[in-house]
Amino acid sequence: MKNSSYAYRKFEELCKQREVTPYQVAIGTDNKVSTTVLSQWKKGDYNLKIEKLSAIANFFGIPVTEFIE
Repeated sequence: MKNSSYAYRKFEELCKQREVTPYQVAIGTDNKVSTTVLSQWKKGDYNLKIEKLSAIANFFGIPVTEFIE
């Protein structure tokens, strides 16, 4: 099952727009958000805490509120 949350859809959209992979995001967050966590999030098996969403937002240079519907 794929995660259909707004936050995850926004993450996928940003990755596509910026042409980056989840692996590149993990590296770009200094592994604050691991590829394992991103994979679990994609499957809907994990809900990211604000600290991890914040790290992703910083990677993309956007406010964390962009992940909130």
